[in-house]
Amino acid sequence: MRNQKHLIAVDLDGTLLTDDKRITDETKRVLNHLIDEGHIVVIATGRSKRVSIDFYHELGLTTPLINSNGAVMHHPKNKSWGVHHTPLQHKTALDIVDMSYDFQSENILATVHDRVIIDQFDQRIMDFYQVTEKDQSFKIGTLKDHLTEDPTLMLLYPNVEQVDKITDELTNVHADVITHRSWGEPYHIIEIMNKDMNKAVAVQKVANEYGIPTERIIAFGDGSNDLEMIDSAGIGVAMENAIPELKSLSKYSTITNEEHGVAHFLTDYFNLAKSLT
Repeated sequence: MRNQKHLIAVDLDGTLLTDDKRITDETKRVLNHLIDEGHIVVIATGRSKRVSIDFYHELGLTTPLINSNGAVMHHPKNKSWGVHHTPLQHKTALDIVDMSYDFQSENILATVHDRVIIDQFDQRIMDFYQVTEKDQSFKIGTLKDHLTEDPTLMLLYPNVEQVDKITDELTNVHADVITHRSWGEPYHIIEIMNKDMNKAVAVQKVANEYGIPTERIIAFGDGSNDLEMIDSAGIGVAMENAIPELKSLSKYSTITNEEHGVAHFLTDYFNLAKSLT
């Protein structure tokens, strides 16, 4: 099986990227070798296109790009592939905005494809999305006024003491149409998206396009947004720095993102030690 074509799906932050947001030369060398051998490498990230496309080009990929945990999929090199968008319903999003205000969240953000709307100015968020106040694809202002269509996903920035109350409310009121996940550092965030989409669904769609069966899907991840992808892949690999839930779920593991964990696993799996010398 290892001599047959595989789909290799990689998360970015905490997985493919080092902590200072780089792809190491060793990782690029291994992935480029596998691409030359005919394997399919796909980025599957929670990031939007605007903050992931540079990594796509750095690896020289010619495959679809999975953004926003699968809520947006497109092919940067093949426009005929189309854009696949699975957003939240606008009414649901506005209800969540009201709820966020009721709980006095510090901020709330919505993306629509690659556009960003943020309720209140926050330089940290603007730095992450690599935008300035003059950027036409970035708006600062009350989401009740500026969010006029179905958002790709939403991010709530709650007060720490309100996190559990907000997540309970989201589950009790909207569980039939949304999924949500939380994380804490460097500041608390609750991510909300359409229940019908996750990385696993998106990766499977790409695998179907290339005729690759589930048992030949290798997926790497470290966070809660990787759980479905790692669980469904034939070869689901958790990074050493992954959250405990993902580690317990995964069939395979590798060393940390700081130690070229993706490259390390792939070198062993495909027996590349001699090929790369």
